[in-house]
Amino acid sequence: QVRLVESGGGSVQTGGSLALSCAHSGYSGSFRYMGWFREAPGKEREGVAAITVSSSTTYYDDSVKGRFTISQDKGENTLSLQMNSLKPEDTAMYYCAASNFLGLAKPLRPSGYNFWGQGTQVTVSA
Repeated sequence: QVRLVESGGGSVQTGGSLALSCAHSGYSGSFRYMGWFREAPGKEREGVAAITVSSSTTYYDDSVKGRFTISQDKGENTLSLQMNSLKPEDTAMYYCAASNFLGLAKPLRPSGYNFWGQGTQVTVSA
């Protein structure tokens, strides 16, 4: 059974930093893509950052470029998201996700992912 477990969420003030981590297990083989998504109250889930597992190619939404960094540790089966210069509009539930689909045209689109964690809350106060 595939498991994705997020950790590291919390509350910070504007300009602060948080580091999210996702530990994954139970999948035989390698995922094709992994990513971080967020969902704020009343809004649709959106892609924040993604990575091609084999090549470590990264993808970022324009709203987080230069502030967030996605990385992976294949040996430890973990995915990370370093978030700096946080803003109130970054407040959301953050989800780790994985995909075993080949050739995603848009790696930041949630519909391309078939494994999801339970989420971790990030709150940024003004």
